[in-house]
Amino acid sequence: MSDPIFLKLGGSLITNKTADESVRTGVLARLAAEVKQALKTRSDLTLLIGHGSGSFGHVAAAKHGTRQGVHTHKDWLGFAEVSSAAARLNTLVREALIEAGVPVVTFQPSASAICEDGQIVTLSIPQIRKTLREGLVPLIYGDVAIDRVRGGTIISTEEILSHIASELQPRAILLAGETEGVLDDGGKVIPVIHDANIDRIRQTLGGSRGTDVTGGMASKVEDMISLAMAQPSLEIRIFSGLIEGAVEQCLTQSVVQLGTLITAD
Repeated sequence: MSDPIFLKLGGSLITNKTADESVRTGVLARLAAEVKQALKTRSDLTLLIGHGSGSFGHVAAAKHGTRQGVHTHKDWLGFAEVSSAAARLNTLVREALIEAGVPVVTFQPSASAICEDGQIVTLSIPQIRKTLREGLVPLIYGDVAIDRVRGGTIISTEEILSHIASELQPRAILLAGETEGVLDDGGKVIPVIHDANIDRIRQTLGGSRGTDVTGGMASKVEDMISLAMAQPSLEIRIFSGLIEGAVEQCLTQSVVQLGTLITAD
Protein backbone atom coordinates (compact mmCIF):
# COMPACT_ATOMS: atom_id res chain seq x y z
CA MET A 1 0.00 0.00 0.00
CA SER A 2 1.39 3.40 -1.00
CA ASP A 3 1.30 6.30 1.45
CA PRO A 4 -2.25 7.63 1.40
CA ILE A 5 -3.58 11.06 0.53
CA PHE A 6 -6.25 12.51 2.79
CA LEU A 7 -8.86 14.65 1.02
CA LYS A 8 -11.33 16.78 2.97
CA LEU A 9 -14.42 18.16 1.28
CA GLY A 10 -15.29 21.19 3.38
CA GLY A 11 -18.75 21.76 4.73
CA SER A 12 -18.77 25.20 3.11
CA LEU A 13 -18.02 23.53 -0.22
CA ILE A 14 -20.63 20.79 -0.28
CA THR A 15 -23.42 22.62 1.56
CA ASN A 16 -24.84 26.11 1.69
CA LYS A 17 -23.82 27.00 5.24
CA THR A 18 -26.22 29.93 5.40
CA ALA A 19 -29.30 27.69 4.87
CA ASP A 20 -30.25 24.84 7.19
CA GLU A 21 -29.43 21.39 5.73
CA SER A 22 -28.92 22.59 2.17
CA VAL A 23 -26.66 20.48 -0.06
CA ARG A 24 -24.92 21.80 -3.18
CA THR A 25 -25.90 18.74 -5.19
CA GLY A 26 -24.25 19.87 -8.42
CA VAL A 27 -20.96 20.66 -6.71
CA LEU A 28 -21.02 17.37 -4.81
CA ALA A 29 -21.66 15.35 -7.98
CA ARG A 30 -18.81 17.10 -9.81
CA LEU A 31 -16.39 16.52 -6.91
CA ALA A 32 -17.31 12.84 -6.81
CA ALA A 33 -16.65 12.59 -10.56
CA GLU A 34 -13.26 14.25 -10.13
CA VAL A 35 -12.32 11.79 -7.39
CA LYS A 36 -13.33 8.88 -9.62
CA GLN A 37 -11.28 10.26 -12.51
CA ALA A 38 -8.25 10.68 -10.25
CA LEU A 39 -8.50 7.06 -9.11
CA LYS A 40 -8.74 5.99 -12.75
CA THR A 41 -5.77 8.13 -13.78
CA ARG A 42 -3.55 6.98 -10.92
CA SER A 43 -3.95 3.31 -10.19
CA ASP A 44 -1.52 3.63 -7.27
CA LEU A 45 -3.58 6.31 -5.51
CA THR A 46 -4.48 5.37 -1.95
CA LEU A 47 -7.16 7.73 -0.71
CA LEU A 48 -9.09 8.58 2.44
CA ILE A 49 -11.90 11.14 2.25
CA GLY A 50 -13.37 13.25 5.01
CA HIS A 51 -16.09 15.85 4.86
CA GLY A 52 -17.32 18.67 7.05
CA SER A 53 -20.83 19.04 8.47
CA GLY A 54 -21.67 22.40 6.93
CA SER A 55 -25.28 23.45 7.36
CA PHE A 56 -26.16 20.06 8.86
CA GLY A 57 -24.15 19.33 12.02
CA HIS A 58 -22.86 22.85 12.65
CA VAL A 59 -26.32 24.40 12.87
CA ALA A 60 -27.56 21.77 15.32
CA ALA A 61 -24.35 21.91 17.36
CA ALA A 62 -24.50 25.70 17.67
CA LYS A 63 -28.10 25.50 18.86
CA HIS A 64 -27.23 23.09 21.66
CA GLY A 65 -23.66 24.21 22.50
CA THR A 66 -22.48 20.63 22.07
CA ARG A 67 -18.83 21.53 21.44
CA GLN A 68 -18.52 23.05 24.91
CA GLY A 69 -19.98 20.07 26.76
CA VAL A 70 -22.93 17.75 27.28
CA HIS A 71 -24.23 17.30 30.84
CA THR A 72 -27.99 17.59 31.25
CA HIS A 73 -30.64 15.37 29.72
CA LYS A 74 -31.54 18.23 27.38
CA ASP A 75 -27.88 18.45 26.34
CA TRP A 76 -27.81 14.74 25.54
CA LEU A 77 -30.94 15.05 23.42
CA GLY A 78 -29.08 17.78 21.52
CA PHE A 79 -26.06 15.46 21.24
CA ALA A 80 -28.30 12.90 19.53
CA GLU A 81 -29.72 15.57 17.22
CA VAL A 82 -26.23 16.67 16.13
CA SER A 83 -25.20 13.06 15.54
CA SER A 84 -28.26 12.47 13.37
CA ALA A 85 -27.70 15.65 11.33
CA ALA A 86 -24.04 14.79 10.65
CA ALA A 87 -25.02 11.26 9.62
CA ARG A 88 -27.68 12.55 7.23
CA LEU A 89 -25.11 14.56 5.33
CA ASN A 90 -22.70 11.64 5.33
CA THR A 91 -25.35 9.48 3.66
CA LEU A 92 -25.73 12.04 0.88
CA VAL A 93 -21.97 12.33 0.39
CA ARG A 94 -21.50 8.57 0.43
CA GLU A 95 -24.23 7.99 -2.13
CA ALA A 96 -22.85 10.68 -4.45
CA LEU A 97 -19.42 9.05 -4.34
CA ILE A 98 -20.83 5.54 -4.83
CA GLU A 99 -22.91 6.74 -7.78
CA ALA A 100 -19.74 8.15 -9.35
CA GLY A 101 -17.99 4.79 -8.92
CA VAL A 102 -15.84 5.59 -5.88
CA PRO A 103 -15.76 2.55 -3.53
CA VAL A 104 -16.25 4.37 -0.23
CA VAL A 105 -16.91 2.83 3.16
CA THR A 106 -18.14 5.12 5.95
CA PHE A 107 -16.48 5.01 9.36
CA GLN A 108 -18.58 6.83 11.95
CA PRO A 109 -16.10 8.59 14.28
CA SER A 110 -18.46 8.64 17.28
CA ALA A 111 -18.58 4.83 17.25
CA SER A 112 -15.03 4.64 18.62
CA ALA A 113 -13.73 8.11 19.52
CA ILE A 114 -13.01 9.09 23.13
CA CYS A 115 -11.96 12.66 23.95
CA GLU A 116 -10.31 14.32 26.94
CA ASP A 117 -11.50 17.92 27.31
CA GLY A 118 -12.04 18.31 23.57
CA GLN A 119 -8.93 16.39 22.43
CA ILE A 120 -9.17 12.99 20.76
CA VAL A 121 -7.31 10.38 22.81
CA THR A 122 -8.54 7.20 21.12
CA LEU A 123 -10.17 6.40 17.79
CA SER A 124 -10.11 2.99 16.15
CA ILE A 125 -7.87 2.92 13.08
CA PRO A 126 -7.18 -0.78 12.20
CA GLN A 127 -10.43 -1.06 10.23
CA ILE A 128 -9.54 2.06 8.24
CA ARG A 129 -6.07 0.68 7.48
CA LYS A 130 -7.58 -2.62 6.31
CA THR A 131 -9.96 -0.96 3.85
CA LEU A 132 -7.10 1.13 2.44
CA ARG A 133 -5.07 -2.03 1.87
CA GLU A 134 -7.99 -3.61 0.02
CA GLY A 135 -8.27 -0.69 -2.39
CA LEU A 136 -11.35 0.89 -0.83
CA VAL A 137 -11.79 4.54 0.17
CA PRO A 138 -12.57 5.15 3.86
CA LEU A 139 -15.02 8.02 4.41
CA ILE A 140 -15.09 9.91 7.73
CA TYR A 141 -16.77 13.11 8.85
CA GLY A 142 -17.02 15.63 11.65
CA ASP A 143 -19.08 14.10 14.44
CA VAL A 144 -20.04 14.05 18.09
CA ALA A 145 -17.86 12.15 20.57
CA ILE A 146 -17.91 11.03 24.20
CA ASP A 147 -15.62 13.20 26.34
CA ARG A 148 -14.25 12.21 29.76
CA VAL A 149 -14.31 15.81 30.97
CA ARG A 150 -17.11 17.50 29.01
CA GLY A 151 -19.44 14.50 28.84
CA GLY A 152 -19.75 14.94 25.11
CA THR A 153 -18.28 17.24 22.48
CA ILE A 154 -17.78 17.81 18.75
CA ILE A 155 -14.71 16.62 16.84
CA SER A 156 -13.95 18.36 13.56
CA THR A 157 -12.90 16.57 10.41
CA GLU A 158 -9.44 18.21 10.66
CA GLU A 159 -9.03 16.93 14.22
CA ILE A 160 -9.98 13.42 13.12
CA LEU A 161 -7.63 13.54 10.13
CA SER A 162 -4.81 14.79 12.36
CA HIS A 163 -5.34 11.92 14.78
CA ILE A 164 -5.47 9.32 12.01
CA ALA A 165 -2.40 10.85 10.34
CA SER A 166 -0.25 10.08 13.38
CA GLU A 167 -0.62 6.38 12.57
CA LEU A 168 -1.26 6.22 8.83
CA GLN A 169 1.43 8.78 7.88
CA PRO A 170 -0.18 10.32 4.78
CA ARG A 171 2.05 12.04 2.25
CA ALA A 172 -0.45 14.86 1.71
CA ILE A 173 -3.60 16.33 3.18
CA LEU A 174 -5.81 18.27 0.78
CA LEU A 175 -8.42 20.61 2.24
CA ALA A 176 -10.94 21.62 -0.43
CA GLY A 177 -13.19 24.50 0.61
CA GLU A 178 -14.94 27.41 -1.06
CA THR A 179 -12.11 29.95 -0.69
CA GLU A 180 -9.02 29.91 -2.92
CA GLY A 181 -6.70 29.41 0.04
CA VAL A 182 -5.66 31.25 3.18
CA LEU A 183 -6.10 34.96 2.46
CA ASP A 184 -4.04 37.91 3.68
CA ASP A 185 -5.43 41.29 4.76
CA GLY A 186 -5.72 42.33 1.12
CA GLY A 187 -7.71 39.27 0.12
CA LYS A 188 -4.80 37.67 -1.74
CA VAL A 189 -3.90 34.00 -1.37
CA ILE A 190 -0.89 33.33 0.86
CA PRO A 191 1.08 30.81 -1.22
CA VAL A 192 3.04 29.15 1.61
CA ILE A 193 2.65 28.99 5.38
CA HIS A 194 5.46 27.54 7.46
CA ASP A 195 7.03 27.87 10.88
CA ALA A 196 8.90 31.07 9.95
CA ASN A 197 5.84 33.10 8.96
CA ILE A 198 2.97 31.57 10.95
CA ASP A 199 3.11 34.18 13.76
CA ARG A 200 2.66 37.04 11.29
CA ILE A 201 -0.09 35.22 9.41
CA ARG A 202 -2.04 34.47 12.61
CA GLN A 203 -2.93 38.14 12.81
CA THR A 204 -4.81 37.98 9.49
CA LEU A 205 -6.78 34.79 10.08
CA GLY A 206 -10.51 34.99 10.56
CA GLY A 207 -13.40 32.63 11.07
CA SER A 208 -15.68 31.10 8.48
CA ARG A 209 -18.81 32.18 6.67
CA GLY A 210 -21.98 30.72 8.14
CA THR A 211 -22.22 28.73 11.35
CA ASP A 212 -19.02 26.91 12.32
CA VAL A 213 -18.67 25.60 15.86
CA THR A 214 -15.15 24.25 15.30
CA GLY A 215 -13.28 27.50 14.75
CA GLY A 216 -13.25 28.27 11.03
CA MET A 217 -10.11 29.03 9.05
CA ALA A 218 -8.01 30.13 12.04
CA SER A 219 -8.52 26.83 13.84
CA LYS A 220 -7.97 24.88 10.62
CA VAL A 221 -4.59 26.52 9.95
CA GLU A 222 -3.47 26.09 13.56
CA ASP A 223 -4.34 22.39 13.49
CA MET A 224 -2.57 21.87 10.19
CA ILE A 225 0.63 23.77 11.03
CA SER A 226 0.91 21.70 14.23
CA LEU A 227 0.51 18.53 12.19
CA ALA A 228 3.10 19.69 9.65
CA MET A 229 5.56 20.37 12.47
CA ALA A 230 5.00 16.86 13.85
CA GLN A 231 5.39 15.23 10.41
CA PRO A 232 7.98 17.25 8.44
CA SER A 233 7.55 15.24 5.23
CA LEU A 234 3.84 16.02 5.10
CA GLU A 235 2.43 18.61 2.70
CA ILE A 236 -0.95 20.20 3.40
CA ARG A 237 -2.83 22.26 0.84
CA ILE A 238 -5.86 24.49 1.35
CA PHE A 239 -7.60 25.35 -1.94
CA SER A 240 -10.97 25.98 -3.57
CA GLY A 241 -12.96 22.97 -4.66
CA LEU A 242 -15.28 25.34 -6.52
CA ILE A 243 -12.62 25.56 -9.24
CA GLU A 244 -13.52 22.86 -11.74
CA GLY A 245 -10.80 20.23 -11.95
CA ALA A 246 -8.92 21.44 -8.85
CA VAL A 247 -9.57 18.31 -6.78
CA GLU A 248 -8.54 16.01 -9.63
CA GLN A 249 -5.41 18.08 -10.26
CA CYS A 250 -4.33 18.00 -6.62
CA LEU A 251 -4.86 14.24 -6.46
CA THR A 252 -2.99 13.40 -9.64
CA GLN A 253 -0.23 15.95 -10.19
CA SER A 254 3.01 16.20 -8.23
CA VAL A 255 3.45 19.94 -8.88
CA VAL A 256 0.43 22.08 -8.01
CA GLN A 257 0.19 25.86 -7.73
CA LEU A 258 -3.31 26.06 -6.31
CA GLY A 259 -4.18 27.57 -2.95
CA THR A 260 -1.99 27.68 0.13
CA LEU A 261 0.68 25.11 0.95
CA ILE A 262 1.33 24.45 4.64
CA THR A 263 4.65 22.82 5.38
CA ALA A 264 7.20 22.54 8.16
CA ASP A 265 9.87 24.58 6.36
